[in-house]
Amino acid sequence: MRTADMLKWFTMLALVATSTNVAAQSPSPAPTDAAIASAAADETSAPQESRPGTRQAAIEEQQAVKEGNLRPYKPNKGERIFEHVDTILQGGNLRWHPFFQNAYSGGGFTLGLGHITYLGGYNFIDLRGSYTLSNYKRVEAEFVAPRLFHRRGQLSVIGGWREATQVGFYGIGTNSSKDDRTNYLFNQPYGSALLTLFPTRRVLMLRGGVEYSRWNQEPGEGTFPSVETVYTPETLPGLGAEVTYLHSQGTVGIDWRTSPGYSRRGGFYGVTLHDYNDRDDNFGFQVLEYEAIQHIPLLREAWVLSFRARVQDSSEKDGQQTPFFMLPALGGGSSLRGYSSWRFRDQSSLLLQGEWRIMVNRYLDMAFFYDAGKVAPRAKDLDLDRLKDDFGFGLRFHGPFATPLRVELAKSREGLAFVFAAGPTF
Repeated sequence: MRTADMLKWFTMLALVATSTNVAAQSPSPAPTDAAIASAAADETSAPQESRPGTRQAAIEEQQAVKEGNLRPYKPNKGERIFEHVDTILQGGNLRWHPFFQNAYSGGGFTLGLGHITYLGGYNFIDLRGSYTLSNYKRVEAEFVAPRLFHRRGQLSVIGGWREATQVGFYGIGTNSSKDDRTNYLFNQPYGSALLTLFPTRRVLMLRGGVEYSRWNQEPGEGTFPSVETVYTPETLPGLGAEVTYLHSQGTVGIDWRTSPGYSRRGGFYGVTLHDYNDRDDNFGFQVLEYEAIQHIPLLREAWVLSFRARVQDSSEKDGQQTPFFMLPALGGGSSLRGYSSWRFRDQSSLLLQGEWRIMVNRYLDMAFFYDAGKVAPRAKDLDLDRLKDDFGFGLRFHGPFATPLRVELAKSREGLAFVFAAGPTF
């Protein structure tokens, strides 16, 4: 067959196949010009996202889901409460915060509240107040600058007023009887400034402060007799007095603890001189205080042995007297915990304390402790003979730098004592 004939046959076969394929499909009429214009108008008027099933709509739907998933998580009420507690235990400052410090030791269970206003990155003012069931009251404002002199110093300025209505007085000396308790009341407006410096940022500590206050001693309240029904101004210096003091103090020490508020290692050894200048030159005196604290960690700080020794010695200025309510004292939540607050008073005092602290978790320690001490009219009489002592058990809720709450039970020869306090023992 010739080449021309072969080309003719192939062309005919192709035409037959094409016509067969077209006939097998559903015919669709060709669009008219009017239909094309209408479709174009619909395409223009309807936005892409409003037409379901399009690729653009699917993409935008996925983006909306992702944006919903990326919204910040909002904690529930229980989680918010835990965050606030964690901030307090970590030593942080909440704008509204609990305040457990009462007006004076011995006031009992304390309820209080404070509010912090920040003045800059670190400086703040804390307005706070507290009240106890014994009618002890305290209201004060504190300005704190915690990072002065390139983090070498901290300044605290406080102004306030407090009243204690049932302060116990049992007489002078270690041999006084608990059955001889009397009560007195005092109220005190005060203003103070305290500057703490670490010149080398480590170990060496210098502290200086000044306070201007007025002590107004009045008849006591409560079930015990008031102090003026048992004593007179001649037998008890300072009875019924109103004394205005300019109190200045200075401390030199070495301090390598993690923090005074909570530490599991390190120590503090210091000497402090307090000078109380009476404006009327009747009740001026000085107090020299020696203090040593040592924390010894065991088992990678899971256990800590902590020890404290403190001696206070007061001396009267020429022709003046130390009022009874300003004498060095032992007893209460920070000294002899098994005895009532202010149980023993005299011109000089000795306090010895030891604790075995066990870390339960990052927020809780429990401790077994022993306290011993005595008071005497002279520092040279502060020997280890006939010490008053106690022992007990306690729980401390803390963070790495602070102890907001301490609960303890102590046993002494005079019975059981329950301690509810803010801050560490030492």
